[in-house]
Amino acid sequence: MNMSKSIHFFTNKEALKSNIDKTILGIRGRQLNEFSELGLPIVPGLVMDATITQTLQQVNVLSTLRPFLKKMGEAVKKEFGDPENPLLLKLVISPNLVIANYPTLHNFGLAKTTIGGFEKKVGKDFASHEVLFLLRGIFSILHKIAELQEDNAKQHLYKEQLEKIEHELKKEKRNESGTTVMDKYQPYLPQEFFSTAEVQLNQTIQLISTLLSLEPDNENDVALLIQPLVYGNYDKESFSGRFFSRNIVTGEKKLQGMFFQEKFDEVDALGKDINDIKPVYLEQLEAIAWRLEDHSKDVREIRFTIEAGKLWLIEQKSVEAKSTIALVHFLLDLYNRKIVDAEYVVKNVKPGQLNEILHPVINMSSVKNLQHSKGGIAGAPGAAVGRVYFSADALIEAQHIARLQSADTRCILCLPASYAGDVKAIEVSTGVLSNEGGYSAHASVVSRQYGKISLVRPDMKIMANKAIINGITIKEGDYITLQVPYYGESTVYFGAAELIEPDPKTSGLLDFIDLTRSFIQDFHVRANADSPRDAALAVSFGAEGIGLCRTEHMFFEAKRINPFREMILAETTEERIKVLNKLQKVQMEDFYGIFKTMAGREVTIRLLDAPLHEFLPHNDAELNEFIDYLKKETKKTVTKKALSEKIELCAEVNPMLGHRGCRIAISYPEIYAMQVRAIFEAAYKLQKEGVETHVEIMVPIIMNFRELKQIAYGKKIEGHAYLGIRTIEQEMRAQFKAKPIDFKIGTMIELPVAALSAGEIARYAEFFSFGTNDLTQTTLGLSRDDFNSFMPDYTLYDLIDGNPFAILDPCVRELISIAIERGKLTRPDIKLGLCGEQGARPENIPFCMKAGLNYVSCSSYSVPIALLSIAQAELEKAENEGRKLTRKAVSR
Repeated sequence: MNMSKSIHFFTNKEALKSNIDKTILGIRGRQLNEFSELGLPIVPGLVMDATITQTLQQVNVLSTLRPFLKKMGEAVKKEFGDPENPLLLKLVISPNLVIANYPTLHNFGLAKTTIGGFEKKVGKDFASHEVLFLLRGIFSILHKIAELQEDNAKQHLYKEQLEKIEHELKKEKRNESGTTVMDKYQPYLPQEFFSTAEVQLNQTIQLISTLLSLEPDNENDVALLIQPLVYGNYDKESFSGRFFSRNIVTGEKKLQGMFFQEKFDEVDALGKDINDIKPVYLEQLEAIAWRLEDHSKDVREIRFTIEAGKLWLIEQKSVEAKSTIALVHFLLDLYNRKIVDAEYVVKNVKPGQLNEILHPVINMSSVKNLQHSKGGIAGAPGAAVGRVYFSADALIEAQHIARLQSADTRCILCLPASYAGDVKAIEVSTGVLSNEGGYSAHASVVSRQYGKISLVRPDMKIMANKAIINGITIKEGDYITLQVPYYGESTVYFGAAELIEPDPKTSGLLDFIDLTRSFIQDFHVRANADSPRDAALAVSFGAEGIGLCRTEHMFFEAKRINPFREMILAETTEERIKVLNKLQKVQMEDFYGIFKTMAGREVTIRLLDAPLHEFLPHNDAELNEFIDYLKKETKKTVTKKALSEKIELCAEVNPMLGHRGCRIAISYPEIYAMQVRAIFEAAYKLQKEGVETHVEIMVPIIMNFRELKQIAYGKKIEGHAYLGIRTIEQEMRAQFKAKPIDFKIGTMIELPVAALSAGEIARYAEFFSFGTNDLTQTTLGLSRDDFNSFMPDYTLYDLIDGNPFAILDPCVRELISIAIERGKLTRPDIKLGLCGEQGARPENIPFCMKAGLNYVSCSSYSVPIALLSIAQAELEKAENEGRKLTRKAVSR
């Protein structure tokens, strides 16, 4: 047999011929040839290609291999079969398409004639270990052959030997020399297996060929790679090591890893920082690392050996565990050096990964000794550490005490479900752990808005001041750590982890956002923001405006909540207006700050939406605080019983479908009138300061055009007049002697009836904003807060495709499409947006763009995610149409 044409030799200076069919080299052969072409210091070797590997059962390959073995030996200054300084080989079975589960075959060449010389180099204990390692590989091959031949007796025999070898390998000290080990196992191996290195190599290749010829699914595409082994424990100028091409947490372009002097590998070895290795080696390693980065366009993990002063690259692969910060820094580095273009950068980050840059990440070495429990529903991704408290008031009080004592103020709110009164605690917490609801639950939505972490654990049991997860008890004041990834399983760690805080400026996020925005055409992203701080954050993250300002959130601050409660419980319209006049000042200040921060960008303000009962006291502490306020401010004597009865009368059986949104305005027009006056007072004040405003006033929960018409334009009936938004604006303009400003009146489409009657509603609405949380609830008849308790049962039986509060349901999409079509028929220039958190989900973005929306709006912390999703959708569309997407200039 003429094998010479099927054996291919390579070194770091001599790559394989370009005309070779690369499919017959196997994956590993192709990889090594690629590194050879790059001139990297790989250990020289040969590939026996797939055309011959199944035909060598009875062939003596030694005469063909000797010249190649000689060249390998010269490169590593050893000789195959030499008794003093033996060359040892690794054999890698390499399929064409997949890396199959073949045994690791190392140390071939260790025989009776060579073991003595090897022992002098590395010591008897290590030499004995390597003989056992060789035996584990060859017995694995024999066992696989026996399985394929259905020889039960041999299967049992080889399995028994493998178990003995595994036991011996686990021992810290070898009790037998390498020669003794050879003698012990020789009876179970081919005759004369340990007699000489050449006999051993020939027999091993024959056994591998036998195995490949017996495999039923083998498609004649498996190659065999043979390379010398090099050892980092030969002398004082020998090292082993493993490192990353850059810091995989921060992305700093500096090697990160360890090296081990006079050690074969890192097992049971005390290592040193790779950057402390001798400069002559460090320079070589940096050159290798960064050459591989540029070539592969990925961060690399590299394993190397320095044997007697000579550096060899042993293995390199992609780093799956790198942080998003590291990934973004790396991609921007490639872009700035013109290795890749902007499209490559934008395409190679998953939108959900950006959550990691926006929130702290856990230093995983700090949680090694902490108990933990996996599972749950991700409400708001990221990592959070804090002491646990089981009510909003307890958390705020504990934080106050900690601040006075200069102690750790980090707290996590733990409760069954959150309500409006808990917003004040969520805002100052690091995270929320709840056990009701899911991605669209109140706790999750508010957490995303405020940039907090939220995890829902339905299996958690809460009892007074303690909670139990997987049998582990969390008491009030105990530390926990939440790790909530966008992709993958969430974890609760019982104790405090070390967090690495992100910085959008140094993380590369802002530069990445600018690159992303340059690919976005007409579609854009707004933010859900309720304060000047949120607005500023949204702008820094690339938002083009505010798509949803939830005004109810403005009343939950400690100084505002009790006056608002007084207003709700007022017995007469006059009393109510008196309190509203006080609230108008603080409401105006909110709007003034938001408009000024947005500096001419569009701001959509949703008038009061929440049911009024949500603002009323929920517990004794809040009730007592409210009574004290009433006594002080109104000088009225109020009994706890009477007030409790009054509050109870305000409760509704189904408040989310009850007296909320525009329905409150119909009953109590003075509430919306106050908010509208505050909006225009702020706008006209800024007009005098030369600040442009673009206001969009959103009326929520509209059921039919009559509601919107009345609230927008007013209505007169016998003996009564209802002031509309436009009338109030005219009065405010006259009062401030101002010029007209650009403002629009529109509505949130969040009920199926509104979507179906969108044509009529568009006569009075200049914009639609689709509130997909409520639209999903009312279309499917599912409560977003309760659905997750039985969602697993539905997904088990494939009764529903995923979570409809994350991925838009097909029927909800159809209603949105119907509303857009009918709305545009009435008002062709109607502005269209979507302001549910579904708008930040990459899975929903293509639909939103195709359906004809102008924008999506989401929490400030989700803006970069939505921007990236849009940019990737634009790039994909351009690619499908065979055109190059033109980038546009981006300004901050």
